[in-house]
Amino acid sequence: MLKTITIANQDILHIVKQCCQIPDFIEKIITRKIIENTVSDMGIKIETEELQKAADTFRLMYELATAEDTWKWLEERALSVDDFEELVYANLLANKLAQHLFADKVEPYFFENQLDYAGAVIYEVVLDDEDLAMELFYAVMEGEISFYDVAHQYIQDTELRRKCGYRGKVNRQDLKPEISATVFAAKPPQLLKPIITSKGVHLIMLEEIIQPELNEKLRYQIMSAFFAEWVKQQIEHVEVIKQL
Repeated sequence: MLKTITIANQDILHIVKQCCQIPDFIEKIITRKIIENTVSDMGIKIETEELQKAADTFRLMYELATAEDTWKWLEERALSVDDFEELVYANLLANKLAQHLFADKVEPYFFENQLDYAGAVIYEVVLDDEDLAMELFYAVMEGEISFYDVAHQYIQDTELRRKCGYRGKVNRQDLKPEISATVFAAKPPQLLKPIITSKGVHLIMLEEIIQPELNEKLRYQIMSAFFAEWVKQQIEHVEVIKQL
């Protein structure tokens, strides 16, 4: 049995190649270079206070509460303190560039497309038989059986059955169009007539409609989507010379 294994840089590169991950790594390298060049051209600067705050946020995100936690995290990833600072700096640079390019576009986009960000709290049972779904729908409406009894009888997945088909809050854009149209036209609380999709026949109990709000999380999500699309467009116009 081997007691000591030595791993060199060329071993890592070889495994990356063997795992067919080179394209992903190349894209990350190109992305970073695009960001660095664009930031330089635009004269965007990083202040010391910003970098420190970003480092604190990074540690919080990865639950690095103590210096010991941070050192252990770095060692597991073969990173030095300089590598850590470079990582934080690169992330901050990308965030500042995204803010610079798209911060003023988020709000107009949200109000133009806010219906896409509406949410609904639903319970759902998916059946294979349309006749059975209609039968159960009318039985629930007439009080012969509760929706939750239906869920316990007809949901196969154990965890979902225990939750009586509860799917929590789902966003409009995450629902199939035929379901979305019905859900967001209804007035909760309401049991919806069975809806047929390619997945089956959906019996849905609508508990609540949640109106969209442009909070910090959604603002960041929209801006990140803008930025990702911008990066994609930049990559398409870059000539890459590989030296592997």
